Amino acid sequence: MTRRDLLLASLAACAWPRKTRVALPRPAAPAPIFREVAAEVGLNFHHFSGSTGSLLMPEILGAGLALIDYDNDGDLDVYLLQGTMLEKGKKPLAPPPPGWKPGNRLFRNMLSETGKLQFVDVTEKAGVGHIGYAMGVAVGDYDNDGYQDIYVTNFGSNVLYHNNGDGTFTDVTKEAGVEDPRWSTSAAWVDYNGDGLLDLFVCEYVDFTVLGNKRCYAPSGEPDYCSPLAYHSIPSRLFRNLGNGKFVDVTESSGIASAYGPALGVICMDFNFDGLIDIYVANDAAANLLWLNQGNGTFKEAGLDLGLALSADGLPKAGMGLSADDIDNDGHLEVLVTNLNREGVTLFRSDKQGMYDDDTAQYRLAQPTFGYTGYGVGFFDYDNDGLMDLFIANGAMTIIDSMHNTSNPYAQRNQLFHNEGEGKGFREVTDEAGPALQLIEVSRGAAFGDIDNDGNMDIVITNEDAPARVFLNQGGSKNHWLLVRLETPKLNRFGMGAMVGLFRKGLPTMWRHAHTDGSMLSASDIRVHFGLGNNPAIDAVVVHWLDGKKEKWEKVRTDQIITLRQSTGSPL
Repeated sequence: MTRRDLLLASLAACAWPRKTRVALPRPAAPAPIFREVAAEVGLNFHHFSGSTGSLLMPEILGAGLALIDYDNDGDLDVYLLQGTMLEKGKKPLAPPPPGWKPGNRLFRNMLSETGKLQFVDVTEKAGVGHIGYAMGVAVGDYDNDGYQDIYVTNFGSNVLYHNNGDGTFTDVTKEAGVEDPRWSTSAAWVDYNGDGLLDLFVCEYVDFTVLGNKRCYAPSGEPDYCSPLAYHSIPSRLFRNLGNGKFVDVTESSGIASAYGPALGVICMDFNFDGLIDIYVANDAAANLLWLNQGNGTFKEAGLDLGLALSADGLPKAGMGLSADDIDNDGHLEVLVTNLNREGVTLFRSDKQGMYDDDTAQYRLAQPTFGYTGYGVGFFDYDNDGLMDLFIANGAMTIIDSMHNTSNPYAQRNQLFHNEGEGKGFREVTDEAGPALQLIEVSRGAAFGDIDNDGNMDIVITNEDAPARVFLNQGGSKNHWLLVRLETPKLNRFGMGAMVGLFRKGLPTMWRHAHTDGSMLSASDIRVHFGLGNNPAIDAVVVHWLDGKKEKWEKVRTDQIITLRQSTGSPL
């Protein structure tokens, strides 16, 4: 072998081995946070606006829904509100689909009976299929018999359904004295005088009538729906519960009639931390109103004084939906109001004295919501990390320029925001949430609750002239949780208005309220939900009852639904 051959052989021996290309597996796409399952679980409901092209205002305002365990079997049933024809003898532009049934519909959840999430239409048996132009719904046990009752607002006469406790309801509107022939929107049950009886607040909109319909126009010059400024607003109403199945109108004597605007949203909480339940009202194109409870049966309007009437620029916006909660677990209350396209939402943050500032930009919500018209809304902890996230149901009230040539120029997608914590504000995660939230519809009502009892908060929404949607939460199960149902022996049976605190060593106390109001036109689960992150330890759960009593429960296990009965805990 020559010297050249030896050199070549030596070089070959020292050469790196040839690499073999191996196809690496692609990472699996993350599972969607929410999955739309309405048809799959039997919630077959299609809203009908009755629009004929006359552009009547009630057609665009939409209708809400309620999550209510009407039969006390431990799971949430769904009550959906329906429209009808406002102009007899005309043909609707969007006829309902085959098999459509008129009137409101009640769907019973069969989860407790079968172990499977499935809904069955029980409207006729229950007797709650009122046919009218429904708007909003409020849920509460007004007669303290242990069963939640239903109040439905309409463009036209409202309806109070008494829950008979046997799967049926009775229309007791006239006997109770809570009729209202005007245009009512949202409503709320609230024990404002602390007597253990739920009173009723009803939002009123404007003095619109079909015969008095006005012609209004979009900026492009084409006919469009009017704003509320084209009509006169009317005072909202407050009914005091007398305890004998009857109510008395105390709108004037309570002071509620002293100020008003076109009211769309209402939520009842203690906004100035004085131990009394107040009433906050979102007005459309007018200053929002904060009714501070004076403790003597009267209210004082203090929205401007406390900073909740106007946004940072000093102007009123198209206040619609409402949500209020302690979103960063610092003991302060935050309040969010949804508004019109090109206004964005408004987020108010309070201090310890109950004064509020517009912190929308600081929480990074101004820019991403600017191009949307928000309706139903809620703070809720979708991933159970202990921080309240945000969902907004969107759909325009006037024609959107960018949608001008589409089949529905009012359609928009909904939005989901994740609470980043540590002062970082919110980050929009709509795209990450899955195909369910990519639907482009005209969404209206939104209600929040755990409909399959798995510890993850779900969302049900309504849409104009479209199906209702069930967004089943699949994203929070990796973290721990607790769902609390309150119960009292005789008065205010479901603890409406009570505060529930969850204490954990070395971590901030989480405070949540038991309520069904808020959002817009809708009622949510009365049970109180806590996300706990990866730490299952709970030192104690404390309840501040509305009658002033306080109790503590220790040795509470996580990842379960518990019932806390008044007088069974340790007094504080």
